[in-house]
Amino acid sequence: MNEIRNTPSVLAQLADAPWRTSTRSQTSNCVEVAPLRTGSAAVALRDSKDRGGPVLLFNRAGWLGFISGTKAGQFDLT
Repeated sequence: MNEIRNTPSVLAQLADAPWRTSTRSQTSNCVEVAPLRTGSAAVALRDSKDRGGPVLLFNRAGWLGFISGTKAGQFDLT
């Protein structure tokens, strides 16, 4: 797995990112996603209930793999 470091550039992008809430979000299970403009991180993901909390950063290949795994049920808890 590639590590994406929180550089000043990435942190600035997160502050100004156009966050969108998932259309699949429910009352207690909400995530937000934001595209990033530059650098090795292409997409950011966070918990909408904890907007100041941790953020997952994905490069393009990692994001596509995450979406593919999610659609395949790889991360289902049940």
